[in-house]
Amino acid sequence: MEDAARKLRDGRFEIDSTQTYSLTELIDLAERHNPETRVAWERARAQAAAFGVARSELYPTLAAIALSRTNRAEIFFVTSFFRQTTQYFQISLALNYTVFDFGARSGRIDAAKAEVLAANFGFNDTHRKVIYQVEQAYYRLLNWMGQEDAVRASLSNAQAVQEAAEDRLAHGLATLPDVLEARSATAQAEYDLQAVLGAEEIARGDLTTAVGTSATALIHVQPSEQVPTPDSIGDTVDQAINRALEQRPDLLQQAAEIRSANARVKEARAAYYPALTLNVSPNVQSLYGLQQQFPWTHTSDLAGGLSFNLRWTIFDGGARKNKLTEAVANVHQAEAQVNVAHDQIADQVWTAYSNLNTAFRQHKAAIALLEAASQSYAAALESYNYGLRNLLDVTAAQRTLAQARSADVLARTQILTALADLAFRTGDSIQQNATKP
Repeated sequence: MEDAARKLRDGRFEIDSTQTYSLTELIDLAERHNPETRVAWERARAQAAAFGVARSELYPTLAAIALSRTNRAEIFFVTSFFRQTTQYFQISLALNYTVFDFGARSGRIDAAKAEVLAANFGFNDTHRKVIYQVEQAYYRLLNWMGQEDAVRASLSNAQAVQEAAEDRLAHGLATLPDVLEARSATAQAEYDLQAVLGAEEIARGDLTTAVGTSATALIHVQPSEQVPTPDSIGDTVDQAINRALEQRPDLLQQAAEIRSANARVKEARAAYYPALTLNVSPNVQSLYGLQQQFPWTHTSDLAGGLSFNLRWTIFDGGARKNKLTEAVANVHQAEAQVNVAHDQIADQVWTAYSNLNTAFRQHKAAIALLEAASQSYAAALESYNYGLRNLLDVTAAQRTLAQARSADVLARTQILTALADLAFRTGDSIQQNATKP
């Protein structure tokens, strides 16, 4: 078992550590290598094979049988026993065909066909989820990469303030508590940087796992500056909801399950009627016999039979009635589930649409906050160098600037994350020609 698990693990593909991957390239890798897509693909293949099994009932079955037997016995005749040897050969064909069954076969075939359709939609939905997982992991990594840049900039600012405080202390213009406060701010920035680096490592592991390889693989992605960030949505929320109800594969899968349930009702109703089958069994016989004191003898013949069987269940203790009731209830359940899914999808799209608009507004506010915080910090540091402001004012402005940088990075990645979420909720992520924001 350990060797088998090791072989499966070693079969994973390797990430090129020298290449910088875009989101499109990562999604392509995930769709080819993520094991969840393989599971869904094999499930769809199995369901297609089940459909082939159901369709085979439309054709007769033909079986060939070959028999050979040798018997030796002592036969008592008058006052003596005589040895008798019989050699028996037979080749037979058995043909069975259902002439009609009032829709039982067609019901099973329709059900299997609908289940194939549902499996295909399930396969598409798996791709949709894998794409969404990669997008979320990718944008999380971009966020932490941006946060790293922001924290490093804050660390540089803290070091600049510390150097200014130490310089003023050396010239007798500042006090030791001021220097200690500046050193504390630098240490806090160092601490924040290590926390961000740890979160960035986890995000890289999440991304490589979503792509379908080992979490320890080294992966390089485009920096956030190279990823365009839109500033508006291209359609209304009603358009997004209608598009989701038309193309969401999980909803289409549930609709296919309604078709399958209706076909099972057809099959259950057919059980109330008779079924006529045809059985044909031709066989060729060859017999050899030997009796004591007589030579071998042989005979051969073409035998067989032809029969029609009409089977009609008159009474079964209510089994057919209950099966039909169960099938009808499954139809109603599937229809109700689709109605529930309609409401849930509409709510999901509405929430994603609102979150995206909120992200747009937050991004604008974050830009204004970063600009104001940058100016405030620059003015506070300059005034401190001239002795017009105290160090507490500078460190407060520095903390505000650090928070503004973090908010700006988070706001930009939140737009991308919200866009991916809206595409996931509407089903646009797997529709090449869909209208996207």
